[in-house]
Amino acid sequence: MIVEAFVKNMVCNRCIKVLRNELLEAGLDVREVELGRVVYASENIENDTRKLHNVLRENDFELLQNADKILVEQVKLSLIKLLEKLPVQKSGTLSSYLSKETETDYSRLSRIFSYTENITLEKYFIKLKIEKVKELIQSRAYNFTEISQLLDYSNVNYLSRQFKAETGMNLSEYKGLDKNFRNSLDKIV
Repeated sequence: MIVEAFVKNMVCNRCIKVLRNELLEAGLDVREVELGRVVYASENIENDTRKLHNVLRENDFELLQNADKILVEQVKLSLIKLLEKLPVQKSGTLSSYLSKETETDYSRLSRIFSYTENITLEKYFIKLKIEKVKELIQSRAYNFTEISQLLDYSNVNYLSRQFKAETGMNLSEYKGLDKNFRNSLDKIV
């Protein structure tokens, strides 16, 4: 029997690699692993589900079984993927992008996301973008204007105001820091 499991807190390719290796080591017949999703074949569902739970727990992942939580995770992953390829390429509004990606009406998405995560979709996306800004500043490959353009800000002043509101410091202050003050994507709420 083929089993599809939805997983919380998978945010990067390293998560995929770790989870795939750990599941194979645990003896699961893994067919596919992608962000937020694992597919495996099982002849003993109870035993394999226990193995899956153990591997997920040991690696700070969580099995999602509630439809609303699965939808919220799909939204998060869609936004993370959107910010992976620069410049940000989305046609239309954030709401139309997410509706298309999840095949769900935006008002429903927004309501479920806000209820489940205690933050609006827009505010969550801003937090993700700010983490991407931090990453790009630390790479020292782009200036602030280029960063604002890559992340689809209307201008660098808007980025600067948003960054200050989220972090309490301006872009130059952050650039001057020697320490990494980035938040893990799976911890953003």
